[in-house]
Amino acid sequence: MTLHRDDPRSLGGYKLIDRLGAGGMGVVYRGRARSGREVAVKVVHAQYAQDPVFRARFRQEIEAVRRVSGAFTAPVVDADPEADRPWMATQYVPGRSLAERIRAHGPLRDTELRRLALGLVEALRDIHRAGVVHRDLKPANVLMAEDGPRVIDFGISRATENLTLTETGQMIGTPPFMSPEQFTDARSVGPASDVFSLGALLAYATTGRGPFDAESPYLTAYRVINDDPVLDGVPRQLRAILERCLTKKREERPGLDELAREFATVLPEPDPGDQQTVTLRLGPPAPRAEPTRPGTAAGRDTERPGRRPGRVRPLLAVTGTVGALALGLTAYLLGPGADGGTAPARATGPKASAPSRWGTLPAGWRPWQTSIVDTGSTATVIGGGGSVGESRCLLHEAAVYCGSDMTLPVRVDALSGRIRWRADLLPEGSPRDTYVSGAVIGAEGETVIVRRAVSDEELENESVSLVGLDSGTGRPLWARPVGEEGVTPVLAGGLVLAADGRTLTARAPRTGAERWSAQLPARHFCSFLTEVPEDVYLHCEHEERDSSFLLRFDPSDGSTRKVTLPAASGIAGALDGRLLLLQWSDEPVEDEAYDAAVLLDPATGDRRRVRFPEPLRGRVALAGDTLWTATSNGIVRAVSPRTGEELWRTETTLEQPNTPVLREADDTVFAASLSGRVAALDAGSGKLLWETRPRSEQVIDDGWSRSELFLHEGAVIVATPDGTLFGLDPAHPDRRPASG
Repeated sequence: MTLHRDDPRSLGGYKLIDRLGAGGMGVVYRGRARSGREVAVKVVHAQYAQDPVFRARFRQEIEAVRRVSGAFTAPVVDADPEADRPWMATQYVPGRSLAERIRAHGPLRDTELRRLALGLVEALRDIHRAGVVHRDLKPANVLMAEDGPRVIDFGISRATENLTLTETGQMIGTPPFMSPEQFTDARSVGPASDVFSLGALLAYATTGRGPFDAESPYLTAYRVINDDPVLDGVPRQLRAILERCLTKKREERPGLDELAREFATVLPEPDPGDQQTVTLRLGPPAPRAEPTRPGTAAGRDTERPGRRPGRVRPLLAVTGTVGALALGLTAYLLGPGADGGTAPARATGPKASAPSRWGTLPAGWRPWQTSIVDTGSTATVIGGGGSVGESRCLLHEAAVYCGSDMTLPVRVDALSGRIRWRADLLPEGSPRDTYVSGAVIGAEGETVIVRRAVSDEELENESVSLVGLDSGTGRPLWARPVGEEGVTPVLAGGLVLAADGRTLTARAPRTGAERWSAQLPARHFCSFLTEVPEDVYLHCEHEERDSSFLLRFDPSDGSTRKVTLPAASGIAGALDGRLLLLQWSDEPVEDEAYDAAVLLDPATGDRRRVRFPEPLRGRVALAGDTLWTATSNGIVRAVSPRTGEELWRTETTLEQPNTPVLREADDTVFAASLSGRVAALDAGSGKLLWETRPRSEQVIDDGWSRSELFLHEGAVIVATPDGTLFGLDPAHPDRRPASG
């Protein structure tokens, strides 16, 4: 995944190349030393860096991982726990995670399963010998390297001889792979907890589903604590071993030496004379919840593999059984109602806002829901845990175009939700097991621009190019190679802009013909601004000094005008003919925070600074001369950029919402959560008009992805990180999609 605009470009002597992932504690980057050696660099989130208790935990983590060394773990090579943003570098292990492997090729079998099981036993043996409990053994934390699995991410590990940093009631882990004691008594967690997680993980590797899977983390937790594991599809002899691993009583679980002997007995050894061949079936065949297709009912109570009917009733008992459960799961899935239930009672239902408030929908329009995930594709990889990677959708005329770094582009009809085409980006002559994806960059007229990435089976050799697609058919019109690193391509000012090395090239969207080229400033990291769509701005930051500036390009010939920026500023948009900048705060908070707004005249350099009485936090958008913000805990605010005055603030139940979107026609602000819960607020007063139920098939909380929300002819369209796409009527937001 490419670096974000606000990501550092180097750290501790390592050049950061791209993102490997993100979570609640920090971001993991792929870095490269001057010698060429590649490492995985984990950087702590800024809001935790000022917390002395957290720093102590991070130091403990580094020491714990340093003590662990073995063939199936990734060792620490460098670290600085005292840095402003503490970081740790471990050996970079090329290869996909087990979650990605299962999604791409299906469950493991025979010798491949043997290799995984015995490798994980050996890794846990090394970890436990060092006095460490991993506590979060899950498919995303197991890398499938060529020479065997690697256990990574000791971010929530704990040295067994030091319990002082484990707070009472704190629950750490990922519910489908957590042990019962992690929910009920975090202080009692020991090596046997990792054995339980190993059993759940091997069940997942064998069947493609977890033994306690449920439609919400709360139900999952209940089943982990109270229910027998569902091991349908696990071979009989292996099932008997996993049942012992998954027993509720930790003292009855087998030890690692015993597991090594039993796995070696029941799992077949490879035949030395047999050359193993892996047949690739790209796309996620694992029998989890089927994505809702066009015309199917959202929220229908369908039977899923491993799901037991009639298990919803005991959900309320979980709160009484596990005192810390609600608190702990907040870190896993923020906000109530994520199980598909109704919104909290305090949220006003749809009837509170008269239908006359909303615009008229086109004739024949009906609510719809679909998925951009293609379960039968032979030329795409879907990310682990249901993620479709860092996706982007855009609304252009009467269609929604979606694509990501892990899916192929699709065109979805904005009125009906029907998928009109899915682009075939596989280059001519490529093997069908080639990995190819197409992130949507922009649309102009009858052309859609995508960034195509093509790589081989081992994901070692990747080529990147820009491709122009006909918006009506999805047929490729042209393709041009671009650099794998540097400026993220954009479509702005009617041009496709991309860099190869230090050369920026502008092309015609329909033909790909070069219009002009320009040199990028040396020793600067640059990115295009999309907040001012009518102009072409490049934001450049020096790789060492704290200085930045804008380059404003003339779309006709590529000539530039330099605009110097105040230190530590981001661009929110344009207001009264000036650029509106937001200056970052040094205050350690959960969300990004801004202390002040600066109105900057790009022609003269004149500027006026407006300080906010209270820092502006979260996702910020400028629309209709107001700043709209949404924080990760669902607070939506309206603030005047001219005076800094807060106009109103409203609490919602949205977890990790997107940037708010204003529709001036009906004076309404909309926002959507990771789970597809949508809220509408009166733009003038902040009154909460309604909130919907969650609509996504799975909740993907990877630390940076957000849902996207679009407004089209009176309807609201939402795309969630798991690939769910739906359209709703704001006058009747809880109306289910019509069948047929």
